[in-house]
Amino acid sequence: MRTERTARRWSLDTLAARSGVSKGMLVHIEQDRTNPSIGTLCRLADALGTTLSRLVETSESLSVRVVRAGDGVLLWRSEHSPGRGVLLVGSEPPASLEMWDWRMYEGDSYEGESHIVGTRETVSVLHGSLEIQVAEESIVLHTGDSAVFAADCTHIYRHSGEGELHFVLAVAQPQSALLTPTLDASG
Repeated sequence: MRTERTARRWSLDTLAARSGVSKGMLVHIEQDRTNPSIGTLCRLADALGTTLSRLVETSESLSVRVVRAGDGVLLWRSEHSPGRGVLLVGSEPPASLEMWDWRMYEGDSYEGESHIVGTRETVSVLHGSLEIQVAEESIVLHTGDSAVFAADCTHIYRHSGEGELHFVLAVAQPQSALLTPTLDASG
């Protein structure tokens, strides 16, 4: 995050104002003293005009980027089960796409914040039952089912069965939202 912020010659105050994330939280993130939520990271990526994967991945290869099994970035962990959400890989603009691997157990849920307008999420259930609530609509997907929805509103993923739920998720952001903000020396 610091690299992206300083490349734009932004102060912490500027990034805080553009992202809605407090300056104190930004300091903790840059000093690696906190584990920010996915929502916080998404707000920062949006404000910086970059992708979530660009903020958290370390590979610098431009032609082919390989993420080996077990090397994805753990960005969500259940508070009461072995549930987890792992960002497997993400692409850079102009075609921004994130691939996620999610595992949930009974009682697990994840509330996703509204993404930028035009963002779509595609989910496919590999095993188990997943309830997805998008705005006021709720659907249940079972093993083998898939769905796509506009993710520019609050959405919730909820384990709705027994045992382990395993699903993959793709998040696609529109190109127009990922244009790099103008560099600005004032702030």
